[in-house]
Amino acid sequence: MSVGLILAWAVLPYVSIVMLVVGLVWRFRTDQYGWTSRSSQWRESAILRWSSPMFHFGVLFVAMGHVLGLAVPQSMTDALGVSHHAYHLIATVPGSIAGVVTIIGLLGLLYRRIFVKSIRLATTRMDVIAYILLAIPILLGAVATFSTQVFGPDGGYNYRETISVWFRSIPVLSPRPELMVGVPLVFQLHIIAGMLLFCIWPFTRLVHVVSAPVGYFTRPYVVYRSRRPADATQPVPRGW
Repeated sequence: MSVGLILAWAVLPYVSIVMLVVGLVWRFRTDQYGWTSRSSQWRESAILRWSSPMFHFGVLFVAMGHVLGLAVPQSMTDALGVSHHAYHLIATVPGSIAGVVTIIGLLGLLYRRIFVKSIRLATTRMDVIAYILLAIPILLGAVATFSTQVFGPDGGYNYRETISVWFRSIPVLSPRPELMVGVPLVFQLHIIAGMLLFCIWPFTRLVHVVSAPVGYFTRPYVVYRSRRPADATQPVPRGW
């Protein structure tokens, strides 16, 4: 095997995992107040109102499809009596719709980021890097889907015999980079771009993806008080 093959499919996966996990721990311990999406809703809300839900829900369904497609072995669907053609339709149709929704939402977010002056001025260098490394795997994934799965040969490319097996070899510390040799280039670029995205994830606003408002369930009520004594109301209990 070539050095490039080993670096791309046996080394980079672990580098991206380590950088993601260690980076998130480091970010949480050193910059908890910066652990946010840095919302720009108050700067512009008309475009954000439709683009943000489309992007986030689209990405959620795309991610779910990736997990199912990569983690579930072909032998399992074969045992359940699901033919390759049926699986291809089940995976491709919803996945394509989710991908289109994601791209439309992303374009809306990019438009307001570029053309709304107040948002453009508030955009940091890391924001630019994050948007670029986020857009590249999404667009490459769309190209891979439509070029091979939608408009390609009947049945599309059976990634479950190569990419999925390689993917499942990573967590068990037994990488099989040789499986990626015959994989279409657009799929390879899509995966590499995704791993590079994981490398920079902890150092951008994307950290908000792995946070949850658990503290809201035990936090006291937010009490708004008027500056004028005459408008004061009766005391409010602290909540639960």
